[in-house]
Amino acid sequence: MQIVIIGSGNVAYHMAKAFTGKGISIAQIFGRNEKELSKISEELKVPYSTGQLKDADLYIICVSDNSVEEVSRSIIKKDVLVAHTSGSLPKEALAGEYRKASFYPLQTFSKSKELEYEKIPFFIETENGEDKKILFELASSISKNVMESNHEKRKYIHLTAVFACNFVNHLFSRAKEISDSQEIPFDYFLPLIEETVQKIHEIEPKMAQTGPAVRNDVRVLQLHEHLLKDESLEIYKTMNHSIQEMYEL
Repeated sequence: MQIVIIGSGNVAYHMAKAFTGKGISIAQIFGRNEKELSKISEELKVPYSTGQLKDADLYIICVSDNSVEEVSRSIIKKDVLVAHTSGSLPKEALAGEYRKASFYPLQTFSKSKELEYEKIPFFIETENGEDKKILFELASSISKNVMESNHEKRKYIHLTAVFACNFVNHLFSRAKEISDSQEIPFDYFLPLIEETVQKIHEIEPKMAQTGPAVRNDVRVLQLHEHLLKDESLEIYKTMNHSIQEMYEL
């Protein structure tokens, strides 16, 4: 089966790396950013192009949600399978007369960070059983966690991921701003962060909650509020309010 990956960003890089690492040939990586494409090509020994899209049996579109429809129009063949990797778009966002699918990897991707691909859950949606078999076999070659999911369910999977990953990482960034302002090495907080994450492998998150909000420690809450300003203060108040509502305090 001839596979073409469209895109030059983090997801495209890791999809190409995961497949080639398992001996699955990638016929081409296609996109606009020649600098990034050439880096991927050189590292993974995969052909790339910014001009001529190669014929393939499967095209995997790994671009931003806003670009999926436009990029999908570049595929004019009808008897091919085309899948996007978006968590929030329906497969119908693909604008062509080919067979449509979604191939969503539930992970945060950075080119500089190594990943254990076998641990990444993949959520598959297709138009027919034969295409489902193709994508399940492909995903299963690199991951131990492959599931079927329609768009309605996938929207909630993506929303959950935003809370569990994007929002949490933003809080790390805000926390680092505070520690930097007082010249406290952020590395000092890494054991705390690691223990927090490790704990939810063993305890339900709601049961693992600690801190002044869940204790309703008004003195500490007010002290912290006096130390903060602007957006960080609003985030602090919002998070504490949410915690106290959850525990009905």
